[in-house]
Amino acid sequence: MSSFWDTFAGIYDLNENLFNRSVNEQMCKALENEIPKGAMVLDCAAGTGMLSMAAAKNAKKVLCTDISKKMLIQAMKKSRRLGIHNIAFAKRNITALKDPDNSFDVVIAGNVMHLLDDPGKAFSELVRVTKKGGKIILPTYVTKESGLFSKLCISVYRLLGYSGKAMNTEDYLNFIAENAEKNGCYEYSTRLLLGHIPAGFAVIKK
Repeated sequence: MSSFWDTFAGIYDLNENLFNRSVNEQMCKALENEIPKGAMVLDCAAGTGMLSMAAAKNAKKVLCTDISKKMLIQAMKKSRRLGIHNIAFAKRNITALKDPDNSFDVVIAGNVMHLLDDPGKAFSELVRVTKKGGKIILPTYVTKESGLFSKLCISVYRLLGYSGKAMNTEDYLNFIAENAEKNGCYEYSTRLLLGHIPAGFAVIKK
C-alpha cells in the first residue's frame, strides 16, 4: 500500500484543495478546536500533513507520521512553505507504533481506518500511546455517501491500485462504538461533516 501512496504523493493535495475542500476545511477547524494549548500531538497516516498543520496552531509539538516516505517529504515541504516550525516528521506504521505507552495528549488518525487490514489493531495502538484523559481523533471519509463525481474519482484510484474499503455513516459509527468499548474508552462524540465526500469526525477520550 505504501507504494501506491508514494506514487500519488505529488498530486495528493488535489483532494485537499479541489475535490473535497469544504469537508477538509471543516475537518481542520474541528480538529484545531480539539487541540489543547501546549499539547503534544501524534498524527498517524498523516499523508501530506493537512491535519498536522491544523493541530500545530495550538500544539506545543506535532509528530507527523506516515508509512510513505514521499508523503512525508511533501508534508515537510508544505510546513516549511507555510512557516510552521513545531512539526517533526517520522516514518511509522500505525499498527506497530514505536512510541511508549501514554506519550501524547492527542493522537490523530485521519482517513486511514478504511485502508487497513486490521483497523482494530490500529485503534488499540492509538489508545495505547495516548495519555490518560487524552483524546484520539479519527476523521474518516464515508465514501459510500459521496457524490457522482467523487465516486468516479475513487473508481479511477481503484484502477491504479487503491484498495480502501468504502464506508457509510453507519459503518463508521459502528466501528467507533465497537472499538472504543473494546479499549475501555466509554466517553466519545461523533458528528458528520457534509460535502462532496462526507466525513465522520469522532473524538474518543481515554
